[in-house]
Amino acid sequence: MPEFDLFTETAAVLVVAVLFSVVCAFLRQPLIVAYIFTGVLVGPAGFGWVAEEDPLDLLAKMGIALLLFVVGLKLDPRLIRTLGKVVLAVTVVQTALVAALGAGLALGFGMDGVTAIYVGLGVSFSSTVVIVKLLSDSHEINALHGRIALGILIVQDLVVVLCMALLTAFDGEGGGSFFMDLALLPLKGVFFLGAVAVVMHYWLPALLRRFARSRELLMLAATAWAVFLAAVGHALGFSHEVGAFVAGVSLAGTPFNAAIGARLTALRDFMLLFFFVDLGAHVNLAHVDEILLPALVFSVFALIFKPLLAGVLLMVAGYRPRTAGLTSLTLGQISEFSLILAAMGMAAGHLDDKAVSMLTLVALFTITASSYLIRFLHPVYEFLEPWMKPLETSAPSREVSSNLDSVQRPELLLLGLGRFGKRMAIGFRQRGLAVMGVDFDPDILESVRRLGIPVHYGDVTDQDLLGTLPLDSALWVVSCIPDTGVNRRLAEDLKGRGYRGYMAMFAQHPEDEAALTAAGVDLVLQPFNDAADQAVDLVTGHDQRPFPLGEPTAREAE
Repeated sequence: MPEFDLFTETAAVLVVAVLFSVVCAFLRQPLIVAYIFTGVLVGPAGFGWVAEEDPLDLLAKMGIALLLFVVGLKLDPRLIRTLGKVVLAVTVVQTALVAALGAGLALGFGMDGVTAIYVGLGVSFSSTVVIVKLLSDSHEINALHGRIALGILIVQDLVVVLCMALLTAFDGEGGGSFFMDLALLPLKGVFFLGAVAVVMHYWLPALLRRFARSRELLMLAATAWAVFLAAVGHALGFSHEVGAFVAGVSLAGTPFNAAIGARLTALRDFMLLFFFVDLGAHVNLAHVDEILLPALVFSVFALIFKPLLAGVLLMVAGYRPRTAGLTSLTLGQISEFSLILAAMGMAAGHLDDKAVSMLTLVALFTITASSYLIRFLHPVYEFLEPWMKPLETSAPSREVSSNLDSVQRPELLLLGLGRFGKRMAIGFRQRGLAVMGVDFDPDILESVRRLGIPVHYGDVTDQDLLGTLPLDSALWVVSCIPDTGVNRRLAEDLKGRGYRGYMAMFAQHPEDEAALTAAGVDLVLQPFNDAADQAVDLVTGHDQRPFPLGEPTAREAE
């Protein structure tokens, strides 16, 4: 086995990860699969470049902490309210039943009780990273079944965090007795959450507004807050992951949560690479003859039984077979959090490498298979529809009365809220249009919000911004940004994301109009020329509007 220094070892891991990722991209698989295979290849079962106890473990822990931080950032209270009690009840019942049956199945394979609990919980959770990524790619994350799936994932993520917190009482750290640790856990939790709540109420909003004046400073402050609370949580006897999750939740209600999450996603994904590599390095192929059959059985259980149970419960709750079927088909894999729980269990001495290797194989099998199910979601459902219809237990009253569809969906997105943009936002609102303004200046956002106009913090130059905006409902995207280059890239990114509405962009010079039109912009606005022409019309009494909103002449409505 060659001896590598840390830098060379990291370089070797990244090169192998890139090679596997190219293969996975060709096969249209999530990169998680590539990372785990990388770990198997470079770990003790393969080339032996990475040891089970490796310096890269720190990067793996940072990646998990950032993952929980981003999950907490997306815990929007408004989304939880719109989901209501139905999705919460369905998720709790489905997760509990799958966990109990999975644990029973594990006992049937001769596993001990503690291992069975871990395995049961592991197969009950579905992958937030995989489902959100694939539904976003297919532009279905804002469809009804996509939002229900997202709600289920949010509830499951909360259950995972609770399990992580309880796991702390079982790991024996600190030298205290189990019952003493368990009794002190709620007190520590109340103290931790109370201290964070005080900071959130009195200091955090004002600090974030100051930091938001510089996007780089905002990202640095958010990352520091996540790592700091992760360290504090660990010092109080919780895991780093729980502390990072609390940090994310503390920022979820701020207007900057989407921008922070979008910017940190790339860093999170890069750091998570090392966690999955580390996990793959722990796969012991010497046990493959013992773990292969259980891994296949649990994979079939997760791919078939878990979605079937979710679909039946959603129909009992009042959703149509189609909505229930499309939602449940996305859930047929185990989660990255299942692997995190398994890794924590092994670190605490509850699981051996055989159980962790078995769950890792289940993750590989189910994520690979479910990726194709989600990519071909509608054809798969149409094939299964004859078997879904007889399972309908009542009239689909839930979709008639569901408040999921009552979430405000803007008809017009206005990017840039300077003097001109703010005036346009007011004018659109006065004409009865549902408009949402986007800007990165917190003072401007606050002034527009006081007028009763919904706003969103974000930087148009950030390529991840569009993924945080409700493009599916927007008939128009209007950019008041004076930079033609930025507007051209914005138009290209909108088209690349499959946006089918209309685009209006600013141009400071007449010669820029051709470049924007070539990029697919329907209406090019020239503020100085338009203002001059309007002034002439007002003086002469001719007020004409050759291109009224909703009646574009640049191309026929699709």
